[in-house]
Amino acid sequence: MDAALEVFSREGFRGATIDQIADAAEMSKPNLLYYFPGKEEIYRALLDRLLETWLAPLREMDAGGEPRHEIRDYIRRKLEMARDYPRESRLFAGEIMRGAPLLGEALKGPLKDLVDEKAAVIEGWIRQGRLARHDPRHLIFAIWATTQHYADFDVQVRAVLGDEGEGRFSDAARFLERVFLDGLLPR
Repeated sequence: MDAALEVFSREGFRGATIDQIADAAEMSKPNLLYYFPGKEEIYRALLDRLLETWLAPLREMDAGGEPRHEIRDYIRRKLEMARDYPRESRLFAGEIMRGAPLLGEALKGPLKDLVDEKAAVIEGWIRQGRLARHDPRHLIFAIWATTQHYADFDVQVRAVLGDEGEGRFSDAARFLERVFLDGLLPR
């Protein structure tokens, strides 16, 4: 699966081949096909595993917590994922950019349900006067977009910032926390 992740995240679904995956896994093509009937089944298995991993940080947002801390921690968890799982992020982005042919139902089901649940939590914090009025779903989208940028466009980030090592993630965390959290303060 790790070899398939490497090939799919680098080549995309259309560019990846069974031969490339077998070579990366250091196994024969017939041996690989013993476990998976084809490329789509490997890709689907990766996406299924990835979706669970990808939704975990949002699941951790606690309705009973202090809103600023919960949102700050969510931003940090998403940046940690960008740092620790860049191939998975690129695989997910590639699937979305292809129109989500394999993840479409999951996006409309489990992902939407979780976003709706956490949007309701954020809306509760807004009603309590603990956060400024805003659309919680757009907040979640904005956090996804800004944090995943550091994985999906890593080459661009390194080119602009220079190769700062892991420091770019802590710098990004401080910046994003300030932008998001200051913007969410009640006025």
